[in-house]
Amino acid sequence: MESAITIKDQVTIPKTIRDHLGLKPGDRVKFFIHPDGTVVILPILPITALRGMIKTRRRRVTIAEMNAAVAEGAATSGDMPHV
Repeated sequence: MESAITIKDQVTIPKTIRDHLGLKPGDRVKFFIHPDGTVVILPILPITALRGMIKTRRRRVTIAEMNAAVAEGAATSGDMPHV
């Protein structure tokens, strides 16, 4: 695939490459120059793309369960604040 450099030093990324990288208008890319002179272009992923990558095995805890654990911890530690 080829692309020409415009008079403003801009290059259009061919559609096949954009599709392969999942690029859409407004997306950003990063360029890497390797020691052998090759250049790699990679999409910069938004932080939202990371959501769900790491699966947690713990179940979610409710506010009521948190409050109960705090109360139990305070009662058993003997360091209950006096109000």
